[in-house]
Amino acid sequence: MKAAGVDIGTNSVRLLVAEVDQGEGGFHLKTIHRLMTITRLGEGVDERGVLSNDAMQRTADVLKGYQEIMRKERTEAWAVAATSAAREAANAGEFMGLVRKIMGKEPRVISGNEEARLSFAGATYDLGALRPQEGAILVVDIGGGSTELIVGKDGEILEERSIDVGCVRMSERFLVTDPPLPTELEEMEEYIRSLTSPYSATIAHLSPQLMVGLAGTITTLSGIKRGLDHYDGEVIHHSWLTMEDVEQLYQHLYSLPLDERKSYMRLEPGRADVIVGGTAVLKVLLRELGWYRFLISEKDILDGLAIAAAEGKG
Repeated sequence: MKAAGVDIGTNSVRLLVAEVDQGEGGFHLKTIHRLMTITRLGEGVDERGVLSNDAMQRTADVLKGYQEIMRKERTEAWAVAATSAAREAANAGEFMGLVRKIMGKEPRVISGNEEARLSFAGATYDLGALRPQEGAILVVDIGGGSTELIVGKDGEILEERSIDVGCVRMSERFLVTDPPLPTELEEMEEYIRSLTSPYSATIAHLSPQLMVGLAGTITTLSGIKRGLDHYDGEVIHHSWLTMEDVEQLYQHLYSLPLDERKSYMRLEPGRADVIVGGTAVLKVLLRELGWYRFLISEKDILDGLAIAAAEGKG
C-alpha cells in the first residue's frame, strides 16, 4: 500500500511517501517522495520554553504542502510524529491542534525511546549484505534538540538512550560569535562529553559490529565530503565517513564565518548556522565510543513511521 511518514523535528519537517510491501525478508519500501524543509520549529525553545508563533506558522505552511502531496498520491495510511521541540514546549498543545487540523490525524508526540525504536527500524531494514552476520548494530541519530543512541540485534532493541544534545540546541546555547571562539567550542564539546560519556561503557559492553549514522548533520557532512553541490540521496545512502573525515570537516566548518559557510555548504546552505553544533556532537560521540568508521543511512525515522502506518492499516 501507499503509506507516509511525517517527522516534525526541532530543525526540519520531513515527508516520506512510499509503496510499502512485506515479504519473506521483511519490509520493502519504494520511495515516491522524500522531502525535507527547514522550518526551525524549535528556534528559541531552549531559552524561552515555548514555540514561537512564527515558527509554528512556518511549519504549518510546509505541512499544508505535504498534505496536498499525500492527497494527490492517494496515500492510504500515514503517521505524523513530533519530536524534541514539541515534547518540551509549554504551548505544545496549541501546536498539536494546528497539526491535527492540517493533517487530519492526531500527531504523536513521541517519547525519546519511541523515537529511538522507529529510527532503528528505518535505518536497518535495508542493510542487506552490510548487516553484520553476528553482533549488534549501533544507530546514532543526531537531531535538532536531541541525539538518540540505539543498539539492537535481530530486531530486538538492547539499549536505547535519548540525550539532550542536538545541532540547534548546541548552536543556540554555546555558539555566539561568528565564527565561534575557541572557548565557545571547548565549552560546547565538554558539555556534550559530560552527557554522552556515561553511556560509552554500556554501549561498548554490547559490542556493536556496525555503526549507522542518521539525519541531516550526518548526511550533509557526507555530501560535503563527496563534493556534492546538491543533495543526492543515492550517493549519500550507504556511504562511509571516518573519524578523521569528521574532525577535518569540523575544523574547516568552524573556521568559516557564516556567509562563507553557506557558500561552502552548497547542498544544504540552510544548515550552515547549526552544522558546527551538530558536527561537534558527532565528533565527541566518535571519540567517546572509540569508533573510527561508520555507515551513513538516508533511511531513518521516516521509514519507521511509514512501516508503522502500513502495519496499523493492516
